[in-house]
Amino acid sequence: LYSHLLIRRFPPRGQAALHLALLLASLCFLPVLPSPSWKPSGAENPVARILGLLAATVGLPYLLLSATSPLVSAWCARRSRGEIPYRLYALSNAGSMLGLLSYPVGVEPFLDSTRQAYSWSAGYAAFVCLCGAAAIRSRNDPAPTGPLRNEPSEDPSPGVRKCLLWVTLAACGAALLLSFTGHMTQNVAAIPFLWMLPLSVYLLSFILCFAEGERYYRRPVFLALLPAAFAGCGWLLRAGVDFRNLPVSVSAFTVALFLFCMFCHGELAAGKPAPAHLTVFYLMISLGGALGGAFVGLAAPFLFPGLVEIHASLLALAVLATFLLVLEARAATGPFWRRAALPCAALLLSTGLAVFVGNEIRGMFRYARVSVRNFYGALRVTDVSAEDGRGIVRKLTHGVINHGVQYLEPGLRGKPTTYYGPGSGVGLALAATRDGAPHRVGVIGLGTGTLAAYGRPGDQYRFYEIDPNVERLSREEFRYLPDSRASVTVVLGDARLSLEREPPARFDLLVVDAFTSDAIPVHLLTREAFALYFRHLSDNGVLAVHVSNKYLDLKPVVRLSAEALGKEARLVDTQDDPEDVNVFGATWVLATGRQGFFDGGPLSSATAIPARPGQRVWTDGYSNLFRALK
Repeated sequence: LYSHLLIRRFPPRGQAALHLALLLASLCFLPVLPSPSWKPSGAENPVARILGLLAATVGLPYLLLSATSPLVSAWCARRSRGEIPYRLYALSNAGSMLGLLSYPVGVEPFLDSTRQAYSWSAGYAAFVCLCGAAAIRSRNDPAPTGPLRNEPSEDPSPGVRKCLLWVTLAACGAALLLSFTGHMTQNVAAIPFLWMLPLSVYLLSFILCFAEGERYYRRPVFLALLPAAFAGCGWLLRAGVDFRNLPVSVSAFTVALFLFCMFCHGELAAGKPAPAHLTVFYLMISLGGALGGAFVGLAAPFLFPGLVEIHASLLALAVLATFLLVLEARAATGPFWRRAALPCAALLLSTGLAVFVGNEIRGMFRYARVSVRNFYGALRVTDVSAEDGRGIVRKLTHGVINHGVQYLEPGLRGKPTTYYGPGSGVGLALAATRDGAPHRVGVIGLGTGTLAAYGRPGDQYRFYEIDPNVERLSREEFRYLPDSRASVTVVLGDARLSLEREPPARFDLLVVDAFTSDAIPVHLLTREAFALYFRHLSDNGVLAVHVSNKYLDLKPVVRLSAEALGKEARLVDTQDDPEDVNVFGATWVLATGRQGFFDGGPLSSATAIPARPGQRVWTDGYSNLFRALK
């Protein structure tokens, strides 16, 4: 919008002067490090605060960086007397893709966050010099007639229908990107960095569609492939589809997303206007992208109880493709039956897809007792028959991640399950730290509250949970908290912020179990976080960290953070319980300063954690998930 108004409302000299002034003003935002005053209290809705933090920290520099592509394109069109510089848009997206792919392997492993901020700020200062020079150079460029210079244009202005089409195509692409990303990372596999794959495909489609010569998008080819892509997604989205063959499912979703994005962005490129209306075109693309992103990122968590925006996005694309074919048929010549055949086929496909989407959404929630969703994700509570024939079990799931299981049979209802069985690392730590006196236990991450089953009269269990929906479900749908014999309290908000505000709690055992899908809470695994944990532990207290993960090896990370504080860390790695299918194998790291804690007793089998080459201790300024990949 800024670029559009600048080009439309100001003469070349005014454009250069204003943009140069804002570029210089943006240097006041450097370095891009947030002020400590932005630290949240921990329990409030984070959306507004996150947006405010970003605006105050990097707002003006980000605005000017985002405005560069349409501004420079307009200046180039003015200088070249009307040549269409849309290849610059392809180059811009290629730069975005290069930054995306290079960051986790070329930046994060080598620079802590402070050095990253100063390096980025230095790079931005260089950008200000280059962009400022381009603005100064553009002051006296000759301009063709048209809105690029506030003069009447011979090129017809794009009408409302054309602008709405551009907005809708861009919104569809953005919504598909985010909905596919959410579905793949939560419902298919919790693989770290998996979100980079759909984003790379999205950017690649822009690069190909706006490349010079526009030879990569062929409408008949992609129209023919769309039904196959819809059918493939439909099969993968069926309720109950098993995703054990992850390479096939991830590849299928990625290919489908690529085809959908090529169609959306190819139609955008095919309908781009003359250079005189270039900034209007970019404005509509940006507006559409913002609307698509807002639908999935902001509106969907409040509109839908589950992750159904992928179904809505697919249906919207099918309707849009049908609409385009109808428009094309109306403008074409020839026999009516020939012109109507393709739109009718598309209409039948869209209708069939709508019926399928309705059935799937109904099926998703048919067997769920509760489905709730908020900023932190979608949760489902389901009752299923126990595989070992012990009646019914109730499950809490977040995507593909199991957050807790409880037997509903009265005699089994108090049995600890999943990763918290008596033989697990945390179960053994609880047994080893009990000395007859009342037990003080802190737990970061509530889930279904399974650990409360270990509570005895006089014990105090204090849970820290960031998601209010989790607390509500643990009390209303599960019985671990209500039935516990211990005194149980739940503190809502980010656990680290809560612990920072509280006086030392003198816990006998502090459990860190706050992992959700692939969203590893790095700030809970740093040396500074561990210093806070041991401040809240008694002198002989034990820290238990749950690090079960298919794709990340976090054991050395925990070991280094503990050893940096002079504590001993050992590993307790168990297998699935052969006598109870609902007690899973789990990987726990126990750390303590108590001498001889691992000598004899239930923890004598705990093993040392081998060092991992190149692994550094994580701090609040440095972490490296890429190096932690298995």
